[in-house]
Amino acid sequence: MQDNVKNKAGAKKSIKQRVLFFSGLAAVVAGMSILAFFGGRKLYREYQKQKLMRENPVVEIADLNIKAPVLEGTDNKTLSKAAGHFEGTGDFGKGNYCIAGHSSTIYKEYFNNLKKVRPGMKIRLYDKDKKMYSYTVRESFIVDPDEIGVLKDFGDVRITIITCTDDGTQRQVVVGIYDG
Repeated sequence: MQDNVKNKAGAKKSIKQRVLFFSGLAAVVAGMSILAFFGGRKLYREYQKQKLMRENPVVEIADLNIKAPVLEGTDNKTLSKAAGHFEGTGDFGKGNYCIAGHSSTIYKEYFNNLKKVRPGMKIRLYDKDKKMYSYTVRESFIVDPDEIGVLKDFGDVRITIITCTDDGTQRQVVVGIYDG
């Protein structure tokens, strides 16, 4: 009789151990799947970024670890994958070359560090052939979203970079003057 009670207790313990083992195994598999999904997504995004940078113009502020491909246009589809050049504004080494990009954890995060920009920092713009145009940051300031005067031609050669402020209600504008 005592052996029978021991066998039932052992069987209950064995079932409990199996349930705990398989629950732990399921948790490990689920965790690894989540890590693989996000890791794979990050690798794919980095691959896409490198491909865009090989095939398109690139803007770089090395002091801030900013390096972004530049596509034509500033619509949401363009800005969801790269910085965008405002159509009708300057060209490489000519006029006011204006670009916009997100400063956001939702999109490509290219300009998250732009709020740390300081006068004197270098901005490098590379055309599709990777010819470099160098600019020196002159100023950084905040404007309202509808203030488009920063896009006009000022009669000099400059680059203007525009991104959202942290709360998204205003725009940070960085102006660099061509080193010629």
